[in-house]
Amino acid sequence: MTNVWESLTVDARDPARLARWWAEALGYQIVAERADEVEIRSAADRLPGLVFVPVTAAKADKNRLHLDLRPDNQEAEVERLVDMGARHVDVGQGEAEWVVLADPEGNEFCVLREREE
Repeated sequence: MTNVWESLTVDARDPARLARWWAEALGYQIVAERADEVEIRSAADRLPGLVFVPVTAAKADKNRLHLDLRPDNQEAEVERLVDMGARHVDVGQGEAEWVVLADPEGNEFCVLREREE
C-alpha cells in the first residue's frame, strides 16, 4: 500500500479569512471553497494542500505541528509577513537562527534563514 500526502488540515475560527492569508503568504491559490472548508494549493493540480476547517474554540496552546518557511531573504520575508498581520511569538526558542511568527489566528510557524549552498 502506498500513501500520498493529500493535505494538512488547519482548524480556524474564520477558515476563509485564514486561507486567504496563507494563500497570500505562500503564493498559493484557493482551489476549493465551501462553507465547511477552504483548500489552498501551490497549483490546482499539485499536492499537498492546506485545508482550513471551522472550529468554535480559539487556539489555546503551542502548535504540535507547524510549517517552516525558507525564503530567499529571511529579514525581508519576516517584515512582509508581519505587515500582513503575523506577529512575533516566543515559544521558548531562545537565540535561534529562525524567527517564530504566528498567523492572524495564533498558529505558530518558523521563517528559516536562507539555505547555505
